[in-house]
Amino acid sequence: MNVSISRDLRGYGRSKPAIVWPNGARVAVSLVVNFEEGAELSIEDGDDETERYGEVQSVQPAGVRDFVQEQTFDYGMRAGLWRFLDAFDARGIAATFMMCGRAVERVPDLAREVVLAGHEPAVHGWRWRPHSLYADRASERADIVRSRAVIASATGVAPVGFMCRGGQSPWTREILAELGFSYDSNALDDDLPYWETTAGGPMLILPYGFDTNDMKFFHPNGFVQPADFSSYVDAALGVLTDEAEAGKSSMLSIGLHLRICGRPGRFAAVRSILDRLDRAGSAVWIARRQDIARHAAEQLPLLERDGEKCERLSP
Repeated sequence: MNVSISRDLRGYGRSKPAIVWPNGARVAVSLVVNFEEGAELSIEDGDDETERYGEVQSVQPAGVRDFVQEQTFDYGMRAGLWRFLDAFDARGIAATFMMCGRAVERVPDLAREVVLAGHEPAVHGWRWRPHSLYADRASERADIVRSRAVIASATGVAPVGFMCRGGQSPWTREILAELGFSYDSNALDDDLPYWETTAGGPMLILPYGFDTNDMKFFHPNGFVQPADFSSYVDAALGVLTDEAEAGKSSMLSIGLHLRICGRPGRFAAVRSILDRLDRAGSAVWIARRQDIARHAAEQLPLLERDGEKCERLSP
């Protein structure tokens, strides 16, 4: 694969844009819930093996169906989803749900419930797999188009945002720009949105984070007790709100999974995080990623790279 991708190690540097979010806060908080159960690798869905990353490591050899792993994922849709929707509804919070097309295809009614509750649907790939595995541009583009169409058909809302599992291909952002997506979230390299130039046009990047993410409950060196997660998020919010008092702006993403923090014991961490956000009050702006992208596109300066300016987008 002969595609060159340059790395930007400087970013904004010390001169970060002074974004003031719509409620006057300098810290935007994005709650991201992954809607991917049913899109993971499984013998049941015709794959050669079962997804091994889960509550426990699969003990089944390739080619043998793993009911334990399937049911671990199933729990997220059957029980975890409703726990999240009820908690968000009780607090009037709108989140972004990263939806795999295959998952939505299997339970379109559940995807519709999410959007009817006021949450944003975004594309999380067709299957729960890294887009870096696509060997050619055409097949990746077809799956992104298919995912967006299935989500739009099920929910009545065409997604404007994207984030896949793991890494992207060399063409992902170019494809997203060509297809008119408003933002891409496959980025772990900043605390603020930024513009990226692609052959398909300018793309607004909304960075994500793997540290403030409940996937670390599945890491052997990650979170164990609910307070491990909620205390970490609390620490992150503390630093960012302190920086905000000094005039610095930022964005914090909190990643959640139906099958992980949807479990009762770990959901205690979600409740603690929501309590902490309540206490933060107007010091933070809790918003869907599409709303953060829309405001950031209006606030950020034009990006100039290699002497070439990006045009502003209006997500």
